Amino acid sequence: MAKILLINPNKWGRGITAIWIPAHVGLLRARGHEVELFDATFYTEWTVDEIGYNTQNGQYRPTDYKSHIAYNDGSVVDDLKAKVAEFQPDVIFWSAISSHIHGEGEYVNIQYGYELTEMFKDDALLVSGGLQATAAPGDVLSRLPEIDLLIRGESELALADIADAIDRRENNFSKINGLAINGEEGVKTTPPQPILRDLDDLPPYDYSIFEPQVFWRAYNGEVVKAVDYEMSRGCIYACEYCVETVIQSYYGFEETTRSGAIQRATSYLRSKSPQRIMEEMTTLHKEYGIRLFRCQDTNFLTITRNTLTELADLMDASDLDIMLYIETRPEGVGEKTIEMLQKLKVDGVGMGVELSTQDFREDKLRRFASQERIIKAFKLLKDAGIKRTSYNIIGLPDADEESIWHTIEFNRLLDPDNVTVAFYSPYQGTAQQKKGNELGYFDEYEFHVDGQLRTMSRDSLVDPDLLVFYKAKFRELVEQGLDNLDQMKAEYFAEQAASESGVGASTPKQVTA
Repeated sequence: MAKILLINPNKWGRGITAIWIPAHVGLLRARGHEVELFDATFYTEWTVDEIGYNTQNGQYRPTDYKSHIAYNDGSVVDDLKAKVAEFQPDVIFWSAISSHIHGEGEYVNIQYGYELTEMFKDDALLVSGGLQATAAPGDVLSRLPEIDLLIRGESELALADIADAIDRRENNFSKINGLAINGEEGVKTTPPQPILRDLDDLPPYDYSIFEPQVFWRAYNGEVVKAVDYEMSRGCIYACEYCVETVIQSYYGFEETTRSGAIQRATSYLRSKSPQRIMEEMTTLHKEYGIRLFRCQDTNFLTITRNTLTELADLMDASDLDIMLYIETRPEGVGEKTIEMLQKLKVDGVGMGVELSTQDFREDKLRRFASQERIIKAFKLLKDAGIKRTSYNIIGLPDADEESIWHTIEFNRLLDPDNVTVAFYSPYQGTAQQKKGNELGYFDEYEFHVDGQLRTMSRDSLVDPDLLVFYKAKFRELVEQGLDNLDQMKAEYFAEQAASESGVGASTPKQVTA
C-alpha cells in the first residue's frame, strides 16, 4: 500500500471541490492505497479574497458566506510540514486535468503547489500534472525543477500505476505511459496514454476527502452546499484561446472543420452513464446535503442526447431537491432543449459571449457563434425561467477598447441575469498564447495567470490599468450604459491616485498573488 498526499493549493479563499481530487481519490482507494488531502484554501496568509473582489465589482451578489467558514491564521508551510512528517507520504501530488479546466484558478495550481512542496524533495516523490505539463513538460520542469514526474493528459490511471509500482518497490516508471520523467540526463517523455473512453471505468468519485466547510458555496445571493461536478469530458470545438485545444492536441485531435469543430469528435467526447450520474448525485445529496451541482463540463449540451434524455427522465422522477448550474454554447440551446433542461433541474446556464464582434470571434478566435444564435439562446432560457450568465473576456490580443464597448452594448441587449468578465489569460500551448507572445503582450510563460483576479497584459491597444477599470465597472456599465463612461473613468482613476498617495480608500486595482 502506497501513501499519497494530495495538495489543493487553491488561492481563491473559498471552497472549491476541484474535480481531479475526488476522481483520483476514488481510484487510488479502490486499488488499496492510502490517500489524504492537505487543503490550503482557508489559510489567511495564503489566499486572496476572490469573493470580496468579485462582489465589489458586481459579479457576485452579497452573501454571508464568510460566516460559514473558519479561516486558519496559522502558517500554511508549517502545517504542511507537520502533515508530511505525520503522514510520511510516498508521493505528493497536485494539479491535474479534468473537465474543471477553465476557471477557479485551476490553471496556475501547478506553480502554487510547487511553492508549497519544493522543500519536501527528500521526503517524497513530487508528482504533478495539468495543462502546462501536457503542453510543455520540458519547459515546466526547467522552471519547477524539483518535480520528479509530470503526468501529461488525464492522470488518474497513471498516478494509480505509479502508486502500484511504489507498492512493488519499483523506482523505474519508464513503462508507464503519459509521463515526463525529470532525470540527471534531462527530461524523458513516455508515449501518451490512451484517452479515457468511458468515465464509468473510474470508480465513483470520492468527495469524503474534503472537510465539511469546503461544500459551502455562494450562489445568487444565497449560501448553499455545493460541489464541482463532471458528467463528461471534452469539447467538440477548437477555439484558439481555449485550453481544451491543449488536450485535443495531446490526444491527436488537431484537424478541424470549417466551422471550428474537431474531426472525429465522437471519439473525443466521453461521459458517465445516466445511472452512474444519478448514483453519485444521490449519494452527494443524501450524505453531504449537496443542493447545487456546479457542472464543469466544457460544453454540457454536447453530451450525447441519449445520455441527457435518459438522465432527464431519471432526475424528473426522483425526489432530489437539487439544482444544476451548467455551461454550454448558444448553438445547443433550442426549443427542444428547454424542456430537457427543466427536467434536469437546471437552475442556471453560463454561456460565452466572449466579445461581441462576430468577425473578431470567427477570424481571430475560430469561435463560430452568430449574434442571432446568442440572442435567441438567451431569450429562450429567459422565457423558460432559467437564469442566464454571460461570460465575457477583455484584453485579447488585437482587441481594442472599442471592442469592449461593443461587448457591453451587446450584453445590454441580451439582458442576462448575471454578467461576468475575465481578463484574457495566455494559456500555454494555445494559439492565442503564442500570438500574444509574438506581439510582445505577454511573456513566454506568465506566472500567476488568473483571469478573474489579474491581467498580465502589456497590450499597447488597451492599457492594463484601463483593463482593470473595465473589470471593476463592467457590470455597472452593462446596467447603466456608456453615456457617462468618461466621467466614470475620471472618478475611478482619481480614486486610484488618491489611494496610492495614501488618501482615502478605494477599490483594489486588481487582486495580486
